[in-house]
Amino acid sequence: MADLSTTLLGTTMPSPFILASGPLSYDATGLWEAYRAGAGGVVTKTLRLERAINPTPHMVVPRSSNLRATLFNTEKWADLPWEQWVARELPAMRGHPGLLIASIGHTPAEGAVIAGPVAATGIVDAIECVAYTKDTIVGLVRAVRQQTDLPILAKLTFNWGDDLYPAAEGALKAGATGFTAIDSIGPTLQIDIETGEPTIGGVGSKAWMSGAAIRPVAQAVVAELAARFPGVFIVGTGGVIQAEDAVEMTMVGASALGVCTGPLLRGLEWFERTHKSLSAWLDGHGYARLDDVRGIALHHLRAVEDTTPLTFAFEPLKCTKCDLCVVLCPYDARLMEGEKPKSPDLKQILLEDRCRYCGLCVEVCKPEALTYGNWPR
Repeated sequence: MADLSTTLLGTTMPSPFILASGPLSYDATGLWEAYRAGAGGVVTKTLRLERAINPTPHMVVPRSSNLRATLFNTEKWADLPWEQWVARELPAMRGHPGLLIASIGHTPAEGAVIAGPVAATGIVDAIECVAYTKDTIVGLVRAVRQQTDLPILAKLTFNWGDDLYPAAEGALKAGATGFTAIDSIGPTLQIDIETGEPTIGGVGSKAWMSGAAIRPVAQAVVAELAARFPGVFIVGTGGVIQAEDAVEMTMVGASALGVCTGPLLRGLEWFERTHKSLSAWLDGHGYARLDDVRGIALHHLRAVEDTTPLTFAFEPLKCTKCDLCVVLCPYDARLMEGEKPKSPDLKQILLEDRCRYCGLCVEVCKPEALTYGNWPR
């Protein structure tokens, strides 16, 4: 089996999967259950000066089946007082395996009060700083750094738009060791079309989306961070649901993989099952360890758009004659001659004066009868 051991912030974990701050990390019992299930590390619920009082309900599965393994939520931070975490929950984690990260938010004032006592327990390995605004994260990191020498992860969110990367740079200058990227995306809203009532979210009630739907966004952020800040630790978080997702996130530079929605919707058995699948994937592709794929996609990412016209290859013996390449072409640039599927008589005709080389025809060809002749380049 391929070696999945991962070193993050000076701690070697048996697994790259870290339980992200969320419902499953509600107290010490939840954290221990995640460790026993196979998590390499865990992150506490976010500690604040005031405990959270959550609306009910505050977790909703999207109605659309297209949003695979995605979740909407209005859940807030820890609903246990931070003092209880310091006095009871964190001490109960003594002797924990892997990495234990305490999440602290959301303001510099709160970080200044909470970080010192959390660090003084001598039990946590690192602190994650969580802020809801780009203007607050730098000050929060600075306040926490003044209280402890522990490694600090600044949690970043795509909701900050173009200010995300300046905020990341500011957090590093303020004392952050690395990043968690990304937080949930939102606000979101879902309506029950039978009643017209919101199932979650609404004006003045912000709901957030996590899980499979946000992974492409999370991966883009992780790749950008890895390119801008070489060598900085990044916990790639957002939509890692299956082994292939973990491979992708690692290939764009993630140092470890934060997970929440996967084990939440599929049970804690998710850790062992996905660990085995990831190891098997690496074995099957000739990799001895997960480290062998870390960051290997980064040199393929192009800073300049490629506008070279595509060429196409057609294998008639693979073609099932579904005609999707013809029907779905937005520019009516494809024709098909011949009627019998998987026949050498089938011919693809490309009307080059109409084709914009968008690539949709290749994307929709499930039997891979139609492929690129010059991609990747």
